[in-house]
Amino acid sequence: MDFNKIASGFRLLGKAELGAPLVIVMILAMIMLPLPAFLLDLLFTFNIAFSLIILLVVVYTLKPLEFASFPTVILLATLLRLALNVASTRIVLLEGHNGGDAAGKVIEAFGAFVIGGNFAVGLVVFSILVIINFIVVTKGAGRVAEVGARFTLDAMPGKQMAIDADLNAGLISQDEARARRAEVATEADFYGSMDGASKFVRGDAVAGIIILFVNMIGGLAIGMGQHGLSFAEAGQIYVLLTIGDGLVAQIPSLLLSSASALVVTKVGSSGQNIGQQVSTQLFENPKALFITAGMIGALGLIPGMPNLVFILLASGLAGAGYLIDKRHKDADRVDIGTSLVPIQETAKPIELGWDDVMPVDVVGLEVGYRLISLVDQNQGGQLMVRIKGVRKKLSQELGFLIPSVHIRDNLDLNPTTYRISLMGVAVGEADIMPEMEMAINPGRVFGSLQGKACRDPAFGLEALWIEPSQREYAQTLGYTVVDPGTVVATHLSHLLQSHAHELFGYEETQKLLENLSKSAPKLVDDLVPKTLPLGVVVKVLQNLLQERVPIRDMRTIAETLAEFGVKSQDPDILTSAVRASLGRLIIHEISGIQDEVPVITLDHELEQLLHKSLQTASETGVGIEPGLAEQMHQSLQASVQKMEMEGQTPVLLVSSYIRPWLARFVRHSIQGLHVLAYTEIPADRQIKVVSTVGRRV
Repeated sequence: MDFNKIASGFRLLGKAELGAPLVIVMILAMIMLPLPAFLLDLLFTFNIAFSLIILLVVVYTLKPLEFASFPTVILLATLLRLALNVASTRIVLLEGHNGGDAAGKVIEAFGAFVIGGNFAVGLVVFSILVIINFIVVTKGAGRVAEVGARFTLDAMPGKQMAIDADLNAGLISQDEARARRAEVATEADFYGSMDGASKFVRGDAVAGIIILFVNMIGGLAIGMGQHGLSFAEAGQIYVLLTIGDGLVAQIPSLLLSSASALVVTKVGSSGQNIGQQVSTQLFENPKALFITAGMIGALGLIPGMPNLVFILLASGLAGAGYLIDKRHKDADRVDIGTSLVPIQETAKPIELGWDDVMPVDVVGLEVGYRLISLVDQNQGGQLMVRIKGVRKKLSQELGFLIPSVHIRDNLDLNPTTYRISLMGVAVGEADIMPEMEMAINPGRVFGSLQGKACRDPAFGLEALWIEPSQREYAQTLGYTVVDPGTVVATHLSHLLQSHAHELFGYEETQKLLENLSKSAPKLVDDLVPKTLPLGVVVKVLQNLLQERVPIRDMRTIAETLAEFGVKSQDPDILTSAVRASLGRLIIHEISGIQDEVPVITLDHELEQLLHKSLQTASETGVGIEPGLAEQMHQSLQASVQKMEMEGQTPVLLVSSYIRPWLARFVRHSIQGLHVLAYTEIPADRQIKVVSTVGRRV
């Protein structure tokens, strides 16, 4: 016999995925075809062994999901047992009159040895097994599975939201979140399947009772009617074989029901199997053993009681309690002794390492305890979703991935205060009222509202905290009404946009270059480090972000740096060159698709004066006169206010030489003013001078 060919045949069946169909065909064959007694003995023995394997696997399983196929196994085991019942019924009724072993040695052994050949005793034993299985184990396991499935499905949305919250807060990665979501879904599917599988086990117990009575009645009728046996003889033969058959089937059924009950009643995932949990939780308290030993010993001293048995058991419990108590004291003594060992005899303390230095959060949000409801999605909070939307929107607009926001509560803050930090340093803080809504005055409203006066934390606009019932009325008056979560998200968005250059560094630059190398590998290879070092590229990109210029068009930026990098490595000069290349994008961000761009310009005399002053400052370190700077600032502020009142975006147009200095000059003092160079205006756009700033106001 060629065993290699046989093995290859089995491998072929496995590859063809014919295992499950073959099992089904085998079960059908057992139901439809008569089986020889030896094969029936083999299958009965296999059924008992299979049930024991299932029970032991459940006992040594640390958590239910490690045996996720258990509901399917229950179904297969139930079908196998029912098929065996049909096959054994056929052979008992057909061959039972020929003797006790006609239906196989296993059924004969259970009918003769286990119950002593007394079918009355067999009926009692079988009834007790059915009561234990059907009323106690199966019913309890079914109820626990039903409740477990209900609670698991009810808790599923909360678990999913908790995973999303951890993902948004940056506590876990996308892969970890995906794995945890899959585990939650598998857990829900498992308990739902267990709820249905418990019905299989319960139905199997009912079927065992019905099959017993059908077999008994059928056996008596066949024995008396077809084989001419007396009632006593037919009862002795067929009833005994039927009870043996029922016991052979009920024992695996009881094992499987017990396994189902163990699976659904296992609590927690402490890394221990059921045996370890029971031993550590039930027999680790010596006091319980001592008290039990005392009570059993007292009962053993009562006259008429089996004194020897009670005294032996009490002694065993007392000894076990003493050993457990001694082990605990030895463990405590080791701990105390270790702490009292002289310093020179102890091991050297573990040296500190870089792992002990906790990195600061790039972006952090701390909230007072009354604002936790805004973050907790289980309480209806939508702040996590809004923050995720803010990050996505800014990442698309600016051109690089905004870091995750680490959210945590801070009991040192006022209950209604939140704080936004960058690199561990607070950059924004405000008080909000979580039960109310903010009505913001955009500049023109047509009435007054009753509420608590405040300021919009993002832009400093006048606002009121109002009751949610006033929302529609406030909107009719021209107010912009937002909920507290939107207030925090808007403030965070404004700060992230204002400090985008601080969030951008070497890692982000390298990532952008790697993405660009997929479409333009030669350009990236020639740029870094052949033409420019990475640090210069980082500084240029930071300059662009600081002036609110998106870096989405990385190809144009890289081409410009490659062209001008051979002439200069000054970041300011390179930034000016890149801005000129991105002129169309800059103008589009400011005025959209309008052909005419309204601008503020400087008087020619003032521009020349600033040009000379900056040249002198670069040579001698002396800047422009403070009086001139103050006058120019006031004039620019007046022009900006005028343009804003007319609904125009304020733009100051100057020469490329003085543009960087003027941009820094007005960056924090005049909000909303864009400082552009003449070279940044595309050829297809017209400019309209609406105001000119001279040396005097």
